[in-house]
Amino acid sequence: MVMRSSSPLPRMSRRGRVTIGVLVGVFVLFTLLGWGVQAWTDWLWFDEVSYTQVFTGVLSTRLLLFLTVGLGMAVIVGGNLWLAHRLRPRMRPHSPEQATLERYRMLLSPRLGLWIALVAAVIGLFAGLSAQSRWNQWLLFRNGGDFGVKDPEFGVDVGFYVFELPFWRYLLGVGFTAVVLSLIGALAVHYIFGGVRLQGVGDRMSNAARAHLSTLVAVFVLLKAVAYVLDRRAMLLEYNDGANVYGAGYADVNALLPAKEILAYISVVVAIAIIVFSNAWMRNLVWPGISLALLGVSAVAIGGIYPWAVQTFEVKPSARDKEAAYIQRSIDATRTAFGLDATKTTPYAAANLTPPPSLATDTSVVPNVRLLDPQLVSETYTQLQQVRGFYDFGPKLDIDRYGVNGKTSDYVVGVREINYGELTAQQANWINRHTVYTHGYGLVAAPANQVVCGGQPFFVSGFLGEKAQEACSSQTEQIPASQPRIYYGERMEAGDYAIVGKADSGAEPAEFDRPVGEGGEAGEAYYTYTGEGGVEIGSFMRRLLYAIKEQESNFLLSEAVNDNSKLLYVRNPRDRVEKVAPFLTLDGDPYPAVIDGRVQWIVDGYTTSATFPYAERVNLQQETTDELTGRGTFQLARENVNYIRNSVKATVDAYDGTVKLYEFDETDPVLKAWNKAFGGDLVLPKAQIPAELAEHFRYPADLFKVQRNLLTKFHVTNPGDFYSAQDFWQVPNVPDAPDSGQKQPPYYLFTQFPGQEAPRFQLTSAVTPNGRQNLAALISGSYVDGQPRLEVLELPDQTRISGPVQVHQQMTNNANIRQQLNLLSSNQAQVQYGNLLSLPFGDGMLYVEPVYVKSNQQDAYPLLQKVLLSYGDGGSYVALADNLTDGIKQLVEQGKRAAQGAPPPPTGGTPPPTGTPTTPPALTGELAEAANRVQAAITEVRAAQASGDFERYGRALKALDEALTAFQQAQQAAAPAATPTPGGSPAPSPSGSAPPTPSGG
Repeated sequence: MVMRSSSPLPRMSRRGRVTIGVLVGVFVLFTLLGWGVQAWTDWLWFDEVSYTQVFTGVLSTRLLLFLTVGLGMAVIVGGNLWLAHRLRPRMRPHSPEQATLERYRMLLSPRLGLWIALVAAVIGLFAGLSAQSRWNQWLLFRNGGDFGVKDPEFGVDVGFYVFELPFWRYLLGVGFTAVVLSLIGALAVHYIFGGVRLQGVGDRMSNAARAHLSTLVAVFVLLKAVAYVLDRRAMLLEYNDGANVYGAGYADVNALLPAKEILAYISVVVAIAIIVFSNAWMRNLVWPGISLALLGVSAVAIGGIYPWAVQTFEVKPSARDKEAAYIQRSIDATRTAFGLDATKTTPYAAANLTPPPSLATDTSVVPNVRLLDPQLVSETYTQLQQVRGFYDFGPKLDIDRYGVNGKTSDYVVGVREINYGELTAQQANWINRHTVYTHGYGLVAAPANQVVCGGQPFFVSGFLGEKAQEACSSQTEQIPASQPRIYYGERMEAGDYAIVGKADSGAEPAEFDRPVGEGGEAGEAYYTYTGEGGVEIGSFMRRLLYAIKEQESNFLLSEAVNDNSKLLYVRNPRDRVEKVAPFLTLDGDPYPAVIDGRVQWIVDGYTTSATFPYAERVNLQQETTDELTGRGTFQLARENVNYIRNSVKATVDAYDGTVKLYEFDETDPVLKAWNKAFGGDLVLPKAQIPAELAEHFRYPADLFKVQRNLLTKFHVTNPGDFYSAQDFWQVPNVPDAPDSGQKQPPYYLFTQFPGQEAPRFQLTSAVTPNGRQNLAALISGSYVDGQPRLEVLELPDQTRISGPVQVHQQMTNNANIRQQLNLLSSNQAQVQYGNLLSLPFGDGMLYVEPVYVKSNQQDAYPLLQKVLLSYGDGGSYVALADNLTDGIKQLVEQGKRAAQGAPPPPTGGTPPPTGTPTTPPALTGELAEAANRVQAAITEVRAAQASGDFERYGRALKALDEALTAFQQAQQAAAPAATPTPGGSPAPSPSGSAPPTPSGG
């Protein structure tokens, strides 16, 4: 009889058990309620957008993985715990150790099955929760196909690496976890019930326990053999330190790959030896231990020391030659995986350093130069087109192109959205926030190459009746939207839901729509939503459901929620597409376009992978971050990828929230796998893309950044040159803030580069040699006949052409230009620089950088005051002009004088014609009267600008425009010769735009 060393653990009182039971029940109830509400509301939302197959597909896959892996893990671990108990010895020797363990046996034995089930359930729960997050790997595993491209080492289709290898490795990890937990649990049970002993005479382990534990160890070793086999394939994805590229290198292929194969065979032999020596022959753990030790020694010697020796003594002394073939593999794979293989490279000598006369007569590049910076003029849009304080255009506008009056050019576009953060305290109560202020109104557009009113955008689409705009131009609605209301936009956040719909047919509209009328007749129009979007919440159950979801009792109590109400939520277009297509990586810069009279958000979607053999692996967040990230563009997640395709163009209707996914890359195997996984009709075929929509597709910015950054290295296709890295490029920093460390963002242009047949809308970026600041190449991305095209305009290695940072410094440090810029900047104003554009022209380089001035007064906005231009090497021919036309004239004149051997004129001013006196003649009669009128108008413009009164400012600009017109007429009547404008003000440009306003604006 075994003596008890102590009494069993005290039992909990009944009240304590009841209390714990109630608390656990309440926790489970609220957890299940929360999950149920979330699932139900998600179903209603997916039903609204007609993508229920995504909801059911993802949910069913998650449940399947949760149950399969969770139950499998629970059965394996629980089964081994049960087996360990079944194999316990019936008789245990007497020892202090066994006496100590007796109290635990007494605690566990009465309810051992319950304890085993509890442990197995907890392990299975966590395993299932982990497994359900692998739904995307499983769907690709089930539905993936071939790429039609084989890896260069094993000749296996790339589809195996992209679709199958990740899930196989996950299953292997699950197997290791199950075996390790089973081994630990079985060892604990064997120890508690006497199968394994640390004290006493005789064997320390019973035969049954030895057989059980040794079998688990053997299974672990067999799994290790499988891991060695998969590791051989995975080596094609790992970083090669010797060559600084991804993929297996010389030492890997010639030493490590054979070593992994040998270790796989050794693992199988060791697993057999463990079972045989432990149970069938010697029945002890000495030889199995020796076998495991030999496996460990083999892993170190064969899998570690031998490859290290090959790398150190054979590869390093001649790495350039040894690694050449493997570097070539990485170059080819990277260019294929990232869509760089079709890049067109065109040499560009840039040998001309003198501005050619053709600059003044050009019709393809100069007239399309973009002067408006979408980041800087967003404040201008807000001040001039905001109308109400709660409207907003965001910190950055977008660039798109439109054909207006038969001419295609790029436009700066923005959507007038509701910004709930700008509502006043009274406006922000629940009724107003969610039922009155429900939408924005209108798309506002301005040609990117035109300015009026002393530096303001020329709005061709926006609210009519803006006094400041009418005062200096005849505004026309040239990009009309038949449905201009914006219920879905980028300014919407997670809690910005809207409840729309009126109580009955006789009720007045309750939603604020827009201001109407002018002066004393000004008023406000109201509207009732009539779109198909939104979830119906007319029933009590629906209102209760969303009251729980939003934790808001007004869904049940407010009269604003009625039988006709609809709830609009998930209103950010990027979030909307991400919810519909969770397998896509979305571009950080959605943009609006008017398609068939409706405002549509266009979102670029990428399919990605991280397992394309030999391809370079990049971090999307790191590669796409620049000056604009977080300031109008969304930051991408920290996702490592080595394959990317812009496979989907998604649209979101700004009025009713309709989401459509269009196939854009018809050859992408990853998109085909996803489409198959969700029924085959999730993504609309490319043939169904409306022609008007396709006209507004633009090369996606984030994809271009990734490709541009890779091209800085992978434009080099010779492995020897790649290894030396002497021809690598780099992306320059922001030209006007090079010390910030932020990269210069690419910019959209409607222009024509050398080798292109006609102007096209393209995304462009300049790059410089690695470690230097002169220009190396221009990289552009565009669409030609609906297909993406990357082009590189490569300059000679020893070019004298300066890069963006150098050019900005050379232009702004020019003595004459610096003096003028200092006059623009003062205590009352600051100078801001727009996009510095690099434009190849006339076998040389033309740089254009707009100069804005922003007053320090409250509610002031930047105005375009000057344009900086440079041609050639960046420092020889520089101009600072009031407008682009005058700047081009200055450059051309400088070029002519250089050709004649004459000294250049002072920078920033147009030289007087030969024979013309530099002192203007005295003005008399009507000419003097007109000049005085112009001077008075200029004084009034300055005063109105300082006052901040936009209505007065508009009237003053109109008066100035009339005064200048009258002066021109008097000038022509007085004498046929050109006469300087009074006060030194420049004459109006041919487009009719007024001269810039003085500094301080």
